[in-house]
Amino acid sequence: MNQTDNMKNVSKSNKNNLQADVVIVGTGVGGCFSALNLSEDLSIIMITKSDLESSDSFLAQGGICVLHDDDDYDSYFEDTMRAGHYENRKESVDIMIRGSQDVIHDLIGYGVDFAKEDGKLLYTREGAHSRPRILFHEDITGKEITSKLLAQIKTRKNIQIMEYTTMTDILISKGACAGIEAETSDHKKIYIHADQTIFASGGIGGRYKHSTNFPHLTGDAIDIAKKHGIRLEHLDYVQIHPTTLYSKKPGRRFLISESVRGEGAVLYNKNKERFVDELLPRDVVTKAIREEMKKDGTDYVWLSMEHIPKETILNHFPNIYEHCLEEGYDVTKECIPVVPAQHYFMGGIWVDSDSRTSMEHLYAVGETSCNGVHGANRLASNSLLESLVFAKRAATKIKKEETKKNLSERKVV
Repeated sequence: MNQTDNMKNVSKSNKNNLQADVVIVGTGVGGCFSALNLSEDLSIIMITKSDLESSDSFLAQGGICVLHDDDDYDSYFEDTMRAGHYENRKESVDIMIRGSQDVIHDLIGYGVDFAKEDGKLLYTREGAHSRPRILFHEDITGKEITSKLLAQIKTRKNIQIMEYTTMTDILISKGACAGIEAETSDHKKIYIHADQTIFASGGIGGRYKHSTNFPHLTGDAIDIAKKHGIRLEHLDYVQIHPTTLYSKKPGRRFLISESVRGEGAVLYNKNKERFVDELLPRDVVTKAIREEMKKDGTDYVWLSMEHIPKETILNHFPNIYEHCLEEGYDVTKECIPVVPAQHYFMGGIWVDSDSRTSMEHLYAVGETSCNGVHGANRLASNSLLESLVFAKRAATKIKKEETKKNLSERKVV
């Protein structure tokens, strides 16, 4: 285990050294919700590798799961476990489900506008869910949630945001994390000293030729954790999403949300024949698509929305409708070509139920962490919820640690 103190390598220049109570790497839902749940008495620095809107949280389309009611607990738990091939950490699944309603209440309090009908929240269904339990905002739920959280962040005087700043290492003192080393857009090296550090830096899609992720998300935190012997888990658990819009163009793949199939879209082979139950778990549908492509000798299969009313398409999936139009497809009149692509990372930096890593004073939340919720395959629309629930738990644990520290310091005085 390489957890050697590296503070001696830190520049002594005041220009290169920043101080904070907490430093957060990432400004997606995990990073933002962590910051918002920390005390406003704490100084917080948040960094992001690109601009504020270039986090995968902004790209989440389908929605966010929530425990529909008390009678839904057993089926929601089973749906999550079954999708994850029963390799999930049961404690984490329980924590996520039981924490879901409080998180939704918090989001609504921050101004998140979930779809409603007659004043009541609307629930949709996606693949491998036994009932509707997913809240949504059109087909840009992630953007709606993340933008509202960022708006709250910008009102907090104790939070400083640094865009186009890349973490290059962590600072270690007495075997514990003491902040991060980073590089700004003008290649200036800076050192952010902090009592507590939270990794919320997203997934690994940038390492793949075809991914729904932003290309700058290359698993930097994973590499740094590995370098310092911080415990990792299930690095081979990578999810391939069954339906992204087929294109010969290079770059990020456009996701066709699972909720489209939840509303009735079907998959066809080259002969316009159905070949799979579209609401099976993602890995099962992906396998079926790949087998059909191989059998037919094609680069894609067809997705048809013919069974979805036009009004539903325009109201629930306006972003997908517009993007497909730009690519030359009118989804209200014709099938679209779809193909699987890398989408999500279930493995990552091992954390406990409070999002603590194996190194003292270092936390990890969101896709860069592995708390065991998803097992070997993530259930649709659990990603935003998992990030938020465990970000809040990280913040709660840090608040307790800071309170304990302050009480200890008072006793010494």
